[in-house]
Amino acid sequence: MNASPARTFDLKNLGIRVATALVFAVFFLTLLWFADHAWAKGVFLGLMALGVAGGARELCLMGRKAGHAPSAVAATLVGWAFLLHFYLGPRLGQVQDPLPLWLVLAAGAMVIHFGHLLFAKDPLEQALTSQAITWMGALYLGLGLGFMVKLFMYGETTLPNTGGRLVFALFFITWLGDTAAYFVGSAFGRHKLAKRVSPKKSWEGAFGNIAGNLLAAFIVQRWVCTDWTVVDAVAIALLLGTVGQLGDLAESTWKRSVGVKDSNLGIGIPGHGGVLDRVDSLVFAAPALYAYIHFVHGLN
Repeated sequence: MNASPARTFDLKNLGIRVATALVFAVFFLTLLWFADHAWAKGVFLGLMALGVAGGARELCLMGRKAGHAPSAVAATLVGWAFLLHFYLGPRLGQVQDPLPLWLVLAAGAMVIHFGHLLFAKDPLEQALTSQAITWMGALYLGLGLGFMVKLFMYGETTLPNTGGRLVFALFFITWLGDTAAYFVGSAFGRHKLAKRVSPKKSWEGAFGNIAGNLLAAFIVQRWVCTDWTVVDAVAIALLLGTVGQLGDLAESTWKRSVGVKDSNLGIGIPGHGGVLDRVDSLVFAAPALYAYIHFVHGLN
């Protein structure tokens, strides 16, 4: 690994980043506090739907920048169907899914493939790549944010407000890791993690990320998810820290391939880039947390 000078702090951007994060934190903490109320579940579903729409728009704009013609509308509609799949089952309390996954996939194929055939204006030679990007957006955002909805919809188990606690754990562990990676990488980062994909990311920042994940997981285990063991806290921190950074690198790969720094391409979150820049770690971490809770703790 080649050593290089550490980054310097951008204090102006940091101030904007912190202010925006505080506004979102107050809103989300309020929502998570009332997670067992029906209105809170509806609001959370709406937020995830906005995330799917915003992320699909950004991904498809990146695809168009590369000369393809993916459909943000089709990706959004199919992504919303995935959200409804995760929302309706627990809410209606039925053994049989009211909107089974096979139906979402079948309907999604109809929307994406026939929609492109009937409405697309791009040359037929671009059909394969355009539809592939559309499908990727629907699956990436629909499943990633859909598992957040799945976590939020958990009813009470050994603790009240289980869904709110799990989503808080997901956000807090992931974002404290991201924050630690930023500061550690800025102060001490000299050894590049993936220079071709993201020149500013370093091994020092990656280890700082894991340290932040561990700290957050122990805080969650002590005061939020008190039914977790220390082993749970360590395992979840390492799991979310690893897959979250992989998600970050995956999105960085897409941005690098079309030559953009942030995913917003004109409309973004002050100090935080675009929607994809904010959820890139979460869409990988949410399914991972669900898998751990499902297979280790037996929650469905």
